Amino acid sequence: MKLNHASLIKSLFITILLFFSTGLAAASGPEQMEGFLKNLESLEAHFEQSVLVPDQTIIRSEGVFYLKRPGMFRWDYAQPEGQQIVADGRQIWLYDPELEQVSVQSESSALSGTPAMLLTSGEPVEKAFQVFDLGVRQEMAWVELIPRDQESQFTRIHLAFTDNELRQMEMADKFGQLTRFRFYDIRQNPKLDDWFFRFERPENVDIYNQ
Repeated sequence: MKLNHASLIKSLFITILLFFSTGLAAASGPEQMEGFLKNLESLEAHFEQSVLVPDQTIIRSEGVFYLKRPGMFRWDYAQPEGQQIVADGRQIWLYDPELEQVSVQSESSALSGTPAMLLTSGEPVEKAFQVFDLGVRQEMAWVELIPRDQESQFTRIHLAFTDNELRQMEMADKFGQLTRFRFYDIRQNPKLDDWFFRFERPENVDIYNQ
C-alpha cells in the first residue's frame, strides 16, 4: 500500500520527534554531570539555601558562591548577613560575625565525602561516590551520589543539571537534616585570582582550630 502525502508527512514528523527525544534522553544526569565537571575551572553563582531540620523548621539564607580549581571556594552569605566560608586550598575558614569567632580546619579532612570535594578536586566522581541516574524531574536531569567514605557526614547527595549546568543540589546528613541549594545567575569559568580565596581575619575575633 502506498503512503499518501499526509501519511508520509506524519511518518516523517514522528521520526523527527523520536530522533530529538532520543537525543534528549541520551543526556542523562550522570552524562551531564560529567560534562559539567570536565569543563569546570571556576564558577560564580548566586544561591538560595534552605535547611530542613528534624523538627521541620526551615532555615533560609542566600548569597554568592565562588569556586576555583583546585581546592578553592568561597560562600558569601547576604542573609544571615556577613557569614562567610572560605577554602584557600589548605584550610577552611568559617566566620560567624554574630558570635565574633572563626573556626578553621584542614581542608583535606573536612571535605571528604562532600559536594565541595566533588566540585573542587577534579578527581573522578566514582572514586569517592557511588553514582545513580535518577532520571528527569522538574525538567532537570538528576543524579544521586552515595559517599564511599563511611565517615562522611552525608548519607546522600542529589544534583540536578540543565544543559550541563548545575542548577540544584540537595544533601541529607546523618542527623536527619536536609539542605537544598538553588543556583542562578551562573557564570562558568570566570577569571578569579587566588588572593580572592584568602581569608582575612577581622579584628577582635577569636579563632578556634578544629
